[in-house]
Amino acid sequence: MFVWNWGRVLLLFLLICSVELHESLWPLPEHYSSGDHALSVDPALKLSVAGNAAASPILIAAFDRYRRIVFKHSTYGFSFIRKLSERFLSAFDLDTFNITLLSDNDQLQLGLDESYTLLVPHPNHSSQLLIQANTVYGALRGLETFSQLCSFDYTTKTVKIYKAPWSIQDKPRFAYRGLLLDTSRHYLPVNVIKQIIESMSYAKLNVLHWHIIDEQSFPLEVPTYPNLWKGSYSKWERYTVEDAYEVVNFAKMRGINVMAEVDVPGHAESWGTGYPDLWPSPYCREPLDVSKNFTFDVISGILTDMRKIFPFELFHLGGDEVNTDCWSSTSHIKEWLQNHNMTTRDAYQYFVLKAQEIAVSKNWSPVNWEETFNTFPSKLHPKTIVHNWLGPGVCPKVVAKGFRCIYSNQGVWYLDHLDVPWDQVYTAEPLQGIHTSSQQELVIGGEVCMWGETADTSNVQQTIWPRAAAAAERLWSPRDSTSQNITLTVLPRLQNFRCLLNRRGVPAAPVTNYYARRAPIGPGSCYEQ
Repeated sequence: MFVWNWGRVLLLFLLICSVELHESLWPLPEHYSSGDHALSVDPALKLSVAGNAAASPILIAAFDRYRRIVFKHSTYGFSFIRKLSERFLSAFDLDTFNITLLSDNDQLQLGLDESYTLLVPHPNHSSQLLIQANTVYGALRGLETFSQLCSFDYTTKTVKIYKAPWSIQDKPRFAYRGLLLDTSRHYLPVNVIKQIIESMSYAKLNVLHWHIIDEQSFPLEVPTYPNLWKGSYSKWERYTVEDAYEVVNFAKMRGINVMAEVDVPGHAESWGTGYPDLWPSPYCREPLDVSKNFTFDVISGILTDMRKIFPFELFHLGGDEVNTDCWSSTSHIKEWLQNHNMTTRDAYQYFVLKAQEIAVSKNWSPVNWEETFNTFPSKLHPKTIVHNWLGPGVCPKVVAKGFRCIYSNQGVWYLDHLDVPWDQVYTAEPLQGIHTSSQQELVIGGEVCMWGETADTSNVQQTIWPRAAAAAERLWSPRDSTSQNITLTVLPRLQNFRCLLNRRGVPAAPVTNYYARRAPIGPGSCYEQ
């Protein structure tokens, strides 16, 4: 006999009502208002671009991508649809998308203007949608919001925007909104990396932190030192220079920077497979040998080659989890330390600062994990950005010393920690404990980290999504608008966004499973999982 679970029915009703109330947009815009009209959108929607970047290939490509997303249920080719709509001009309420760009600068760097205004008209006033943005990347964020306003009506088989007219003025809270992707612990094919970049754009994340290399494998081609990628798992698990270019260019078309990481001096055992002289000894293989000029020649060669590929102004030099036992137990390094009147702690500082000097000479701002700051804060290069990971309370100390900080508290924003629920990801606050505006401005943003020990092509996207989206809203939306009763106001929107990801082909896992990335435990709608 069937028995109603009235508690579940009531909760689902409340969630549905809450979704309608809060418009289902993710991340939530800074300012928005809506009406009570439903407008149909012409599947042959035309693009009209004005301003200083009318021929922007980035914008044109983005418009085509979003048109395919919004009108994916159309069963005919766009040329047929255009002819059909031209015969019945009154059939659709919205037929043109006017986008005005105020700048033709498409350089993708930290702190670029991603603001936009999106207007959906009153049905009696116009048939034209409008985006105005200072840069093409602001327009891309506006197109994503537009796509989330669109809904396919299965009864009329048309795309509609409900609750028009809409007026949205939006910009990100933080300039840096990142996702770390580890391709050393498990190799990820280029097409998978591109799929992840595509999904990042849906949540308005804007930095892919590519942790390419670690102690387990060195998969990247370095022309200056061609034997380095002998440290890859196999000849088929490598990235050519052309692959790296492809990833960077693909990301740029979606308004996403790629920050590469070369972690030194620790996490580098794989380097010695191609160049054994980089090891302290054949039996004690990391950290990299601090006593040899060759070590820093290799680092300089890597960074010289990578500077040609990665235009982003930030470069991550690691510096974490450095166990210096090999330095103190290897005779030639021990002798070098004595000759230079150094302890192993001094040598750690020497190595990090020398690597920073190389990066700065190539016009990069160095990013280092927090151990470097915890050990020798007064010695770091002034341009250093300190990357928090060990726990809360680090960014307040960092900004008090005048350094910039990236927030990635492992207790809440490490995605490989599968028992951290979505709400703890969501409520984490990068500015916790920082009270002055001048110091708050030094927190450039935050990053969720997808470490790859237990994630590969088979499950990496299920592990990233939807919890990464919880952090994405924290980093984009105003702080006060994301501090509500999250069970009733945020959870239904996040479940809706997870369903949106699924519809777009992203294998995002259920939101409320106790362990992340687990499959559903039984039948049901994605809107209540």
